[in-house]
Amino acid sequence: MPPAKFRVVYSAAAQADLERLDPDDAIQVVTDAAAYLSDAPLPIGKTRLKRLSGFTPPLYRLRSGDFRAYYRIHGVEVVILRVTDRKDAEKLLKRLR
Repeated sequence: MPPAKFRVVYSAAAQADLERLDPDDAIQVVTDAAAYLSDAPLPIGKTRLKRLSGFTPPLYRLRSGDFRAYYRIHGVEVVILRVTDRKDAEKLLKRLR
């Protein structure tokens, strides 16, 4: 397997979000983030990734089961800003705007 092109980094808020999750759910989110974001974090032909409209700089979402990880791309780093349950996503997005 070739080395990853992007480095996945978690913000302090995202780390706190992961610590609040059930351990199995947190492992799922971290595993999905490593699998989907380390090679190509842009949502070209990928159903789990989406660019969200109305955000500058661009904000992206990774779908992982019932959870959503919101991230931005800075050079070769993918910075995961927050992780939330899908039912709380709308409230979080209003705060991120």
